[in-house]
Amino acid sequence: MAHQYDASQLREAAAIFHALSDPARLNTLTLLAAQPQSVSHLAEAMGERIGTVSARLKVLLQARLVTRSRQGQSAIYSLSDEHVFQLIANALEHADEHPHR
Repeated sequence: MAHQYDASQLREAAAIFHALSDPARLNTLTLLAAQPQSVSHLAEAMGERIGTVSARLKVLLQARLVTRSRQGQSAIYSLSDEHVFQLIANALEHADEHPHR
């Protein structure tokens, strides 16, 4: 598993982990793993304001963890790819195996 990564790759990975470090952003990703959704549907599901969810999605977009597409007047968000699903699934499984004491 020894592999040499360059500084750019390490910065990108750190940005991804930073975006994943917030429980609310992580929850947003779990909702998007179930199905692509609009900001308003996410806000309703999370019981939060649209502006709050939009700000969270902006961070996830910048980290390239989600993508945005247009469907009429709505922006629909989804996970960028299967790697994102695997990242969150692995992190949640690891947390379940090793609960904080």
